[in-house]
Parts: sequence; structure tokens; C-alpha cells
Amino acid sequence: MTIADSSRSSSRGRTPLTSKATLSRIGLELFIERGFDQVTVDDIAEAAGIGRRTFFRYFPSKNDLPWGDFEALLDQLESHLDTVDHEVPLFDALRTAVSEFNRFPGDDHALHRNRMELLLTNPTLVAHSTIRYEAWRTVIAEFTARRLNKPTDHLQPKTIGQICLGISVSAHYQWLDQAGQSLPELIDSGFQLARDVFLT
Repeated sequence: MTIADSSRSSSRGRTPLTSKATLSRIGLELFIERGFDQVTVDDIAEAAGIGRRTFFRYFPSKNDLPWGDFEALLDQLESHLDTVDHEVPLFDALRTAVSEFNRFPGDDHALHRNRMELLLTNPTLVAHSTIRYEAWRTVIAEFTARRLNKPTDHLQPKTIGQICLGISVSAHYQWLDQAGQSLPELIDSGFQLARDVFLT
């Protein structure tokens, strides 16, 4: 029995969901079973045992659901960067932060793999991802600007934000293509390769 089946069978009388993560898991299960484009918001709400209006209290649209509680993850990334010692070189601070941002408990690896495969291959979600990527790059650029004592909209922090995103996305593609590799280690390697390229 899948998560979605289990949720459907107990929808009557169940306590309403109070977690973005739980609702995201149920939606992802349905996307895996049927395909993203074949699943509606009503399907997800029914599987979760909630109403359509309640769904939209958690996510603005179906396109946002595969991202889970992305805002909370960005808050964690920002908090982590805020605690980095100023003696740590900028490159090392960003390399560690981006690697740790993509570290998940062992039992979440399969879920995250399915999530990222969906986000990186479904045309609708690829287009929608630009909004999330911009928010992620902004966190990196703001930290970088503070460290370099430059405005956030300066070319240097904006470029570094783009580079960090490129490393992360490239590592995800490699991770999806070759099972068994560590995503944080791939990201770390990507940073090292980027540094080597610019230093040669």
C-alpha cells in the first residue's frame, strides 16, 4: 500500500494535515504513481483527507508542492550562513553551506531523488523552478555581498550566486544519473572543480 492509498483509506474522520512536508510526500507519491500532469489538486486533497481550500493554505499551486517546505530550508540556509565565522574563507563557507543544504537523512534519499527527477525533467516544473532558484540565489548573493562589503545587486555577488546554483544543479543531474553517489560529496567536488578551473 502506498502513502496515497493509506491516506485515502483513512480520510474520513482523520485529523487534518498540519505539515507541508506530509502533504508534499502524499503528492509526490501520487505523481510517481500516475505522472505529474495526470494528478490534480483535487486528487491530492482527497488522498490527504483535506479539502481543496485547505490545500491552498499550504501551497499556492500544484507546481509548488514538489518543493515541499522550501521556505523553511532557505531559512535554515540563511541561518547557517549567518553563523559562519568571518575567518572562514568565502569559498569554503559557500562550499560547506551548499553541500549541507543538500544533505538528507538516509530514509529521505529515495524521496528526494524522485522529487529532483520530477523537478529537473518535467517541462512545467522546470519553467516554474526559476522562481525557487531566484530565491535560493538571493540568499547566497546576500551573504556574499555582506562578506565582500558590496551591494546585493553588485555583479560579483550575483555572479557567485549563479555559479553556486550551477554547481548544485549539475551535481543533482550527476546524482540522478549515477545511483549510489553522495549528493553532498558531488556538490563538494563541483566546488573544487570550479575553483581549479578559475585558478588554472
